[in-house]
Amino acid sequence: MISNFDLSEDAPNLPRGAEFYRCALQVNPHHYGGTFRGTPNEGDAASYAQSVVDKAVELGIKVLAITDHNSIADVSVFRNAARKHGVYVFPGFELSSSESIHVLCLYPPGATDGQLSRYLGEFGIRDTQPSSDLSSKTFAEILEIVSNQGGISIAAHVTSNQGLFNKLRGQARIHAWQNRNLLSIQIPGEVDELHSGIREIVENNALKYHRSGILEGTPAIAVVNAKDIVTPDDLEDRSATCWIKMSEVGIDGLRQAFLDPESRIRLNPKEGTLVHKAHAEIVSLTWQGGFLDGVKVRLNSNLNVLIGGRGAGKSTVIESIRAVLQLEPLGEDARKAHDGIVRHVLRNGTKITMLVRLHRPDERYFQIEHTIPNPPIVRDQSGKITNLSPSDILPKVEVYGQHEISELTKSRQKLTRLLGRFIEHDESLTIRKASLEQKLRDNQRTLSEKNEEINNIGERLATLPALEETLKHYQEAGLEEQLREQSLLVREEQILNNTIPEYLQPFRETLETLQRELPISRTFLSERALENLPNKELLLSANKVFADFEANVRKITDELKQALQCADQDIDQIRSEWESQKQRVYSSYEEILRSLQKSRVDGEEFIRLRRQIEQLRPLQKRRKSLEIIVKEATDLRRELVAEWEDVKAEEFRIFDQAAKEVSKKLRDRVKVQVTAAGNREPLIDVLRNEIGGRLSETIDILRTIPDLSLTEFAKACRSGVGELQAVYGFPYGQAERISGAGSEVYLKIEELELPPTTLISLNTMPRGGDPIWQKLNELSTGQKATAVLLLLLLDSDAPLIVDQPEDDLDNRFITEGIVPRMREVKQRRQFIFSTHNANIPVLGDAEMILGLSTHNEAGIGYAGIEAKHMGSIDSQPVRELMEEILEGGREAFEIRRRKYGF
Repeated sequence: MISNFDLSEDAPNLPRGAEFYRCALQVNPHHYGGTFRGTPNEGDAASYAQSVVDKAVELGIKVLAITDHNSIADVSVFRNAARKHGVYVFPGFELSSSESIHVLCLYPPGATDGQLSRYLGEFGIRDTQPSSDLSSKTFAEILEIVSNQGGISIAAHVTSNQGLFNKLRGQARIHAWQNRNLLSIQIPGEVDELHSGIREIVENNALKYHRSGILEGTPAIAVVNAKDIVTPDDLEDRSATCWIKMSEVGIDGLRQAFLDPESRIRLNPKEGTLVHKAHAEIVSLTWQGGFLDGVKVRLNSNLNVLIGGRGAGKSTVIESIRAVLQLEPLGEDARKAHDGIVRHVLRNGTKITMLVRLHRPDERYFQIEHTIPNPPIVRDQSGKITNLSPSDILPKVEVYGQHEISELTKSRQKLTRLLGRFIEHDESLTIRKASLEQKLRDNQRTLSEKNEEINNIGERLATLPALEETLKHYQEAGLEEQLREQSLLVREEQILNNTIPEYLQPFRETLETLQRELPISRTFLSERALENLPNKELLLSANKVFADFEANVRKITDELKQALQCADQDIDQIRSEWESQKQRVYSSYEEILRSLQKSRVDGEEFIRLRRQIEQLRPLQKRRKSLEIIVKEATDLRRELVAEWEDVKAEEFRIFDQAAKEVSKKLRDRVKVQVTAAGNREPLIDVLRNEIGGRLSETIDILRTIPDLSLTEFAKACRSGVGELQAVYGFPYGQAERISGAGSEVYLKIEELELPPTTLISLNTMPRGGDPIWQKLNELSTGQKATAVLLLLLLDSDAPLIVDQPEDDLDNRFITEGIVPRMREVKQRRQFIFSTHNANIPVLGDAEMILGLSTHNEAGIGYAGIEAKHMGSIDSQPVRELMEEILEGGREAFEIRRRKYGF
């Protein structure tokens, strides 16, 4: 059974990246109810702490902060209770500033009791017993001291009597609110439940109170729910807990969350619990052999970023994913790059293993194994190899290599394919379209075959008038009467050798058709095909229906075969008797011929003439039958072509609606428009292949006609040169060649599908100004890539993998366009990016950062990822690696900061 990660033993120990933890940040000890509320708790401190931890485990609370008033006495009791349950404890205390403002002070989980006592003493609190005494320090001083101590502070219940908003007024409140060390406040409920004046301040919309946020437009203060916990049942209150995203539970994790609350903090909803939108995700990757030999990574379900120096293997990871999923690069340059990495970096014999988790229709895992150059195999949760392909597992996953997005912008047809991601495909329309395509092909074949047969008959019948005229001369010479019996024999021969077989032929064809369809395949009614269906047993009973039907059909075919054999035998008998009669006639015929020779008359020529005429005359009837078939097929074709145009129009309307939805979602950033039948290449290919010669002017005209109807164009082709010149303005010589192309070409034209093309426009005005819309072909390479990347970042439940998107982007568009969109969508979709640009992992707040590095063994280079370099920015080793790789080191960053004057 595949676990929730990889089959390798050490995989579960790999970092998972940042994930949400449910936190209760204001837990009080056993004595609190009696000391401060007048309602003592039962039992002792240890049993109370254990009951709080047990309740936390029941509710899925993973983090408790112990914040007694002016005391750390019971911190160790909670630590002991939590140790065996996987619950993290932040030690700390609650203070009242000299202005009587309550502050929660939290410290690293590993802080000792001795350290905590010293920290408490720095606030002028010497008594070891809990108390409500005021600290000797002001609110601002407490915030700064806690920060210097390595802790973090939260302004507690800011809307209550002992909170910031009630204890301070005027400039004092403004200065306190804008204090750079104030990162978080605690409120009851949600922000939109606050009094309007307070809400305006908290949402950073009050001009006098304005604070700068991580990103423009984001809240500049972290808001948490952390209700006083007096009894274990208090943990059930919605305002008692909140969700905080951390890769490592610690002060750095809290600080990063408070610096970026939009990404890392969630309050409990009014009803139910916090629900993360489930989406398809790549859970893990492992390599055996090649440049990444021995590398194992566990990916986060949100934003994953690969960093590392040049040649560290970032592109190899991206192209490995593409190789496992068997995805074809969209651009020629991208294809060459991919093939080069697979052939020379990954190399034959390398095995890449990918674990995928799906959530629809239920949660399940699949493991995809790809040993280069063999095709990948897919295993289910039991480890059994399935008949599924990677595209069956992740049908909408997208992978883009270096510069591939930029390459994509050069093709309006390929851009149209992007819209397919936003379309709910109508299966009935797909089936209807496929059926119509088949009917049109069948109709074209019927018309082509029957018209060809009519033409052949016409050529043969063209000789009939001359033959009949010659026959007339023979008849006038009296030869008809003399050779009457032989002449009639020719007609009989025609009946025996042509007419009778012709009438039996449809039955022979029916027999062949029935025999081809036997045996009837019943795999769709097999145990495996019907597995998990609620009415499986009922459907399985249809097997007997098909078995009985097949037996009956076999009986019919046997009887039909026997009937044809009997008919053939009987006809052969008749033919044999007729041959005997023929010999009698021929004896007298030869005497007549000898007598005619004396008169210099060729009786044999007369009989040959009669035979030719008898063979041709039935063709007149056949031609009339064919003409009826052609007329019916032509009438049917008009209906099929009309329906075909309707289906294409319906598909276009779906694309058009998708374009409007995309434009709506990217309002003020990107506009998308689609043009029906904008791609004329299929029509141009038909003209070039079927007609050939110089058609350049015609092709240029066809490419620029705004509303081109294939039906009308085919009609004009059939009408001739004048119509093509009058309607389309084709040069005479080219119009002549097109009008003489033949009906089969026009049938092909009617059946063509000219795909829509996509026009993308980007707003190039910086935020705040009036939009300046520029079409894709008017943009720089970076602006083009920005517009397309914004499309790719729109909602989808499948992973998006991009190799160094910043290569074709400028930083302004990354920070103003790409990063905000990425932050909005990453909770609903997995991203895997490689980058050299700090804005993507830092401002995007990547949940998993993977730092690649290279090493050398016996002169052979390999890439690796250390476990300490897997995590989010709240992990110190990860943060230090980012400083080195993405910022050029701390000193370089500080020099730039000073030069900019920040």
